[in-house]
This record gives sequence, C-alpha cells and structure tokens, in this order.
Amino acid sequence: MKPNPGRRKTARSTIALLAGATAIGFLTPATAAAGVDGYAAEVADAAIASVTAKGLTEAQAKQLLKTQEARANTLNTALGALGDRQAGGYFETDGTPVVNVLDQAAAAQVSATGAVAKVVKYSLSQLEAAQSKLEALPAVAHTSIGKDTKTNQIVVTIADAAQGTGALLSAVGALGDQVRVQHVAGEMTPAILNGEAITGGGSRCSAGFNTNKGGQNYIVDAGHCTGAVANWDGIGPSVEASFPGNDYGLIQNNSGDAPGAVTLWNGSTQAITSAGNATQGQEICKSGSTTHLTCGSVTGTDVTVNYPQGAVSGLIQTSASVNSGDSGGCLFAGSVGVGITSGMGGGSSFFQPVTEALSAYGVSLN
Repeated sequence: MKPNPGRRKTARSTIALLAGATAIGFLTPATAAAGVDGYAAEVADAAIASVTAKGLTEAQAKQLLKTQEARANTLNTALGALGDRQAGGYFETDGTPVVNVLDQAAAAQVSATGAVAKVVKYSLSQLEAAQSKLEALPAVAHTSIGKDTKTNQIVVTIADAAQGTGALLSAVGALGDQVRVQHVAGEMTPAILNGEAITGGGSRCSAGFNTNKGGQNYIVDAGHCTGAVANWDGIGPSVEASFPGNDYGLIQNNSGDAPGAVTLWNGSTQAITSAGNATQGQEICKSGSTTHLTCGSVTGTDVTVNYPQGAVSGLIQTSASVNSGDSGGCLFAGSVGVGITSGMGGGSSFFQPVTEALSAYGVSLN
C-alpha cells in the first residue's frame, strides 16, 4: 500500500473517466449548455436543479456555476496571501467566497482581494490540533471527524450503528466549543456492492480516471475496489490498492481505449480539462454506475471516516447522492475533476481527493 503523501496538490491536465467497463469506447461528446461555459448540457441542468433547490433562481444558479472557478481563484489568492493568518475559506450559498481570519488587519487584506473576511475564534492550527487529538483515539466504526469551516469547528458525526462512543464523547467535551457532535441515521460504509458478477471477483464498482505512465494506460479508482477485485472484466488487473488510510488504487487498463470524458449515462459526456481541490460550499456533481449523474455541494473537507474496515482520512464530504456500486466514480465541478467516490453514510457521500491519488502513483491524466 502506498503511504499517504499529505496535503493535497493541484494537478492541471486532461481527465478521462470510465464510469463502468461497458462504457469503454462508447462515449459521445455533449455540447455545452448555453450560458454555462464548460458544462455539458445534462450536467448544467442537474447542477442548476441542485442550486435552485437551495432557494436561488435559475438565472442566479447559472451565474454561480459560470463564475465558480474564478471565485475559487479569488479565494485561493486570499488564502495564499495570508499564510497562517487565515483559518480556512468557503463559499456561501450564493457563491460568495469567504475567508476566516483572526483579526481586523487580516480582514482588511482579504477585502482587498475581492473575497469577504469573517473574524473567527479559532486558528486553523488550533482546529487541526483538536482534530488530531480525536483521531488519535481508538477509531469507532460508523463515525467521522472533519472540519466545518463555515462554523469554525471540528464536527464529530456519529451514526446510529456506532457503538462504544464513550471515550470519543469524553474527549469532545474536553475540547469545548471547538468541536460539535451531530447524530445521523444508519451507518457509514464504502459504496461497494457485494455479490454482483465480475470476472475475478464478487464486487461491482464504477471505473474512475484514465491515466497513463510510461506508455501504459491505468485507471485510478477506489482502493477498496482494487483491493477486493484482482481482475476487471474487459479492462485488466488491479495493480495497486491503498485502503484503509487512503481510498485509492490503480487498475492496468489493457482495453486499448481510454476515453477522455465523464459518461453521463445517456450517450453523452462531460469534458474534464483539469484536476483541483474541493472547497466547502462548492457546487459539484458525480457520475457512478448505480445512481448515475447526481449533484450537490461540498459540505466538508479533510474528513476522517471510520468505516468498519478502518479509518480513511482526508476525504471530501458532499450532499451528492451515492449508493452501493458507485465506488470509484468521478466527482467533478464542471470541467474540473475533484474526487473518487469512496463511501456514504448519514445522508452524506465521501470522496478521495483525486489530486492525492495522482501524486501517489505518479500517473498523468489522459
């Protein structure tokens, strides 16, 4: 298994997605929706529906999607200029980029970049220290620990299936209002579907990002998929798996085809031109072989999820719907690839950042 290489690194190149073995070689490009540059028509429609459900008009939703990448650049510029004087950033529901700061001097510097400053109580290092203390405890299955930048807190989520949470809750209490607890229904599990027929295994996943290295094509996928299945029908063998800890793996793609787009399950595709990191509040969509195209927003980053098989850290949490069999599928924001489907629980979905997987295996996106 590959070691966790640490914080995310942004990669910019073309991404290719296979949403399932049967999709290889049968993808037809879609045209962009009017007024939403970079979005395929189907993706724009789904994303607009997701945004308008939050109370924005269709015109406001289109404008939000159209300007999201530019606003992300504004946010990243402000965060980079402040260094350790910032406590993270996020997007408001209307798309406004917000940077958390600790004093008015930093706030004035943020305002000059075009982002909005919000003075908060805890620094990023304080929140990270609190998160590290909680993650150092014995892991409790069906729980997660992650940052909520909007509230300047660490959030501990406990699903109904969790047992033996006494020590965790005691530690949370000792950290005061740096941490809050939320309870959710059900359990937290990788989104793998057991028992479905697949050559060399008994599981079904969704194929992920096509990549290459040294003239050989590979698919970057979920590690809990590549660790469970030795050979994928019509594609090739699993050659790497990192799970738990991370949730990424590598499949050798011997199919002779590695299309450069995300399938939208109707014969059309979404072009992806770069890979990037997730921001809380960002509007995203995902493609998977069970729930197909679904959209939502990023609700958390740097989240540790305690699956029954073990903890996976650094995940992206979203409101986009996933279900068993979607594992390995692609998370994206318009033409920007963001993550690989990992799991689900309590009404949330969890994704492995794709930039980390690319760096871990030294592969380039096709």
